[in-house]
Amino acid sequence: MDPSCVYALSAGFLAAAGSLCAKLSLGADYLREMCESSLGGAARCDWLHVPLRLLCGAVLLTCNTVMWTMFSKALRHGSSSAGATVTTTASNFIFSAILGRLIFGETHSSLWWMGISLTLCGLLVLHAATPHKHPQEAEKKEK
Repeated sequence: MDPSCVYALSAGFLAAAGSLCAKLSLGADYLREMCESSLGGAARCDWLHVPLRLLCGAVLLTCNTVMWTMFSKALRHGSSSAGATVTTTASNFIFSAILGRLIFGETHSSLWWMGISLTLCGLLVLHAATPHKHPQEAEKKEK
């Protein structure tokens, strides 16, 4: 597998994980509800959700920092900035759907799935049409 593709997929996953952490830290009382359901009491969770929200905020900043690093590496190792961008975006959508389903029980309409399917088809066409020359190989040939 192309290294730029791996970096782009990683960036998409980290973007989805960052969004999940943002929803947990800034959203409604998701953390309090999770705490109450797992520990079995509201009294124990009156204060525990605050450090959990702060932890999610720190993980959000970390995910975003590493995501931009991975995206930059995808751009550097790829032959096309469009390929890296579309791959990152498509993987972000897919991982967001998976995490939303697992953590929050969210479902998506058939129109959403049709849209992501068209995005993935476009991604396949884009990757098939793009020559896979690495920038390092092009520099070696020029010397």
